[in-house]
Order: sequence, then C-alpha cells, then structure tokens
Amino acid sequence: MSSVPPEVFVERTFDADALVAHLLADDSDPWAASYASLENERDLAYGQLFRTTQDMRTLLAERDAALEAISRAHHQTLLRLAVAAEYKDGDTGAHIVRLGLLSEILALRLGQTEAYSRMLRLAAPMHDVGKIGIPDAVLKKAGPLTAEEWQVMRQHPDIGARILGESGIAVFEMAGEVARGHHEKWDGSGYPRSLAGEDIPLSARIVALVDFFDALTMDRVYRPRFSDTEAIAMVCEQRGRHFDPDLVDIFLDCVEVLIAARDEVNARGLAIEDLLKKGDCVVVPGGRG
Repeated sequence: MSSVPPEVFVERTFDADALVAHLLADDSDPWAASYASLENERDLAYGQLFRTTQDMRTLLAERDAALEAISRAHHQTLLRLAVAAEYKDGDTGAHIVRLGLLSEILALRLGQTEAYSRMLRLAAPMHDVGKIGIPDAVLKKAGPLTAEEWQVMRQHPDIGARILGESGIAVFEMAGEVARGHHEKWDGSGYPRSLAGEDIPLSARIVALVDFFDALTMDRVYRPRFSDTEAIAMVCEQRGRHFDPDLVDIFLDCVEVLIAARDEVNARGLAIEDLLKKGDCVVVPGGRG
C-alpha cells in the first residue's frame, strides 16, 4: 500500500488536490484506478456545479427582466390613469409631465437622493388621480361650488390614495402620500386631515408647491395665465402659510432652472412616456442638483 507523505496532512489547510495527484502518480498502488475514477467524478461534479450556477444566473436575469417589465407596466397604467384624470379636469396632460420633472429637480436641489427624486418624478403626476371619482357636475362646474359640492371635491385626495393603495411598492406608496397630502398646508389649514408643518410628507410638500406654480402659469378656462413674475410673487405670499418656508427659499434659489426646464418640456412636447425614461429628460442650465 502506498504511503502518503505526511506533509499532505500536516499543512494547516488540507490539500485535496495534492493528495489526489500523489496517489495518481504512484503506479504501484492497486487503488490507482479508483483514485482516477474519483478524480473524474470530482471533475464531473465541478462541471455540474458550474452549469447549475450558470443556469441560476440565467434564471435570475430572466426574473429581473420580468420584474422590470411588470414594474414598467404598472407605471404606465398609473401614469395613464393620471392622464385620464387630467383630461377629466380639462387639462391636456402636459401639466403632469412638467409636474413630475420639476418636482424631481426641486427635490434634488433640496438635497434628496437621486433615487428619491427619480421616484418623485413618477409619483408626482398621480397627485390628482382621485378626481376620477368626482362627478363631472362638481368637477367641471363653471361657477363657484356650494358648501356641499366642496365637501365632495375635497374627497379626491383620499380617493386617490385608495386607488393607489397599499401595494408595498415604494413608488406607489409615495404616490399615495402625494395624492393624500398635496392639499395640506404648512399652517394646518389644508385638507383632508388638517396636517401642519413637517407632519405633511416631504413629497406632498414639494408637489404642492410645484403644482401651485405651474398651474398659475397655465391658461385655464376661467382665467388667462399669470406671468412668471406674478406667480413667483404669489408663491412668496404663501411662504409659511401654504408652503414650507425652507422649501420656498430653495424654490426661489432655483426658480430660473425650473422655468428653463418647464419651457424645454413645452418646446419639445414631452409626453408621459418620457417620464419613464432613465436619466434626464431635459437639459437644465447649471445642472439639476
């Protein structure tokens, strides 16, 4: 019987390959054929393990692609639902494209992460999705609303939050908090829950400010658009009342960037699909962050 050199065993780490090589090199060993068979089986096992690993990588890649497709389909569905709500309210849908992009830029200027800001780009357009549940007789009424009609209109934030639901998907949860919170006011006089200050989610505070400014600079059926200067002055009037004062200060610091981004969206006619694209949709003078 072949003797195995003691150094194979006394090394701190057992060297299986050294042992097999030694045994195979000993022609006088009657067990040599068995050792060769063991080596072949080891090679086969390594090969099978390699193939299994490759198969797992392929399956994981396919799974990730499928999840990405499902997520994109969810985003498309909800964004188109947001477009439907805008059309129901008499808008063209361009407003929610601007709202998503300007909210992203303001979030970045506020110091939020790219991931958070990108998510807000997708969540912001869904802010008024609850208007789908408001009767046209109220939503499209030409004159002032009665007290009863205002109670109906003020249900749309909660309706929107229920539509978006508690899916466990981060972007939908953010969209839900935006929908429910974008009519709250810093001083607590908003609705539906009369939240005040930092009790209002940051996402909702950002969208409320951007929505206010962008809506003022749009032509409406009941009034012409305000100039940018007029709209900025109206934002300043609401500092600490309607809007987070620190957020207003950041807005004023980057308002020219926001206006340039808005104008580019309008000039290029960007559509809802552009919000789903990775990376920047518009080139912003001086950068986005």
